[in-house]
Amino acid sequence: MNIFPVPSKRLLTQGDGLKVAIHPDIFIRRVVRAFFTTRQAGADHASISGLTGVPQERIFRPIQRHTDRVHVLRFDMKPVVADAVITKRRDVLIGVAVADCVPVLLHDPIRRVCAAVHAGWRGTAREILRKTVDRMRREFYSDPKDIAVAIGPSIRWCCYTVGTDVLHAVRRASGDGEYFMRKGGRICLDLPSANRQQALSAGIGDDNIWMSDECTYCNPHRYYSYRFSRHLAGRQGGFIGMVAA
Repeated sequence: MNIFPVPSKRLLTQGDGLKVAIHPDIFIRRVVRAFFTTRQAGADHASISGLTGVPQERIFRPIQRHTDRVHVLRFDMKPVVADAVITKRRDVLIGVAVADCVPVLLHDPIRRVCAAVHAGWRGTAREILRKTVDRMRREFYSDPKDIAVAIGPSIRWCCYTVGTDVLHAVRRASGDGEYFMRKGGRICLDLPSANRQQALSAGIGDDNIWMSDECTYCNPHRYYSYRFSRHLAGRQGGFIGMVAA
């Protein structure tokens, strides 16, 4: 029996046809519920509980501060400062909130471990995704080749210009790869691609990585974007949880 009850309405759309969540194909046929929300659903616990049927007290999000801290969720559901969460629990939904930053979801079906990562440029520069994979490997003996990764909607290089300091910090962490370009004297950085590069360098197979092609800044009607709305921006999120066989 599933620990998470099936909601009466489909998670994908509202009555007006607006999508409230995206379910990455990489998790199809896996015993895991994983999705990225749009602005129509947001990231607050009440909204996610209403969409999924998971009680609010079983939804966990860390206190995000653009760190490289990876929290292993065991029994205590009290929020802690971290930008990545890993768990083996089968009765909780874990997630992160974003508004341009990169939400990343991971699942190891062999060791039955899942994780959610918040990767802004600071977290990317601090190798938050690679450190999450390494923690899964050290703590739960996950083999990176078994891990599926989904990289959700975030700001793309079409709209994300940065200074040389940011580029150098991300390059030191991610190595060489096609995740930036120079255009008209500007540096355009693609954080999703930089995180994909980190996943590959951590041993994740290319076929085990799904990446959204949507830009949050380009789609303000669909996603919150801090660069577009500044302090008026809300948050969407990425959530993942395992279900019982």
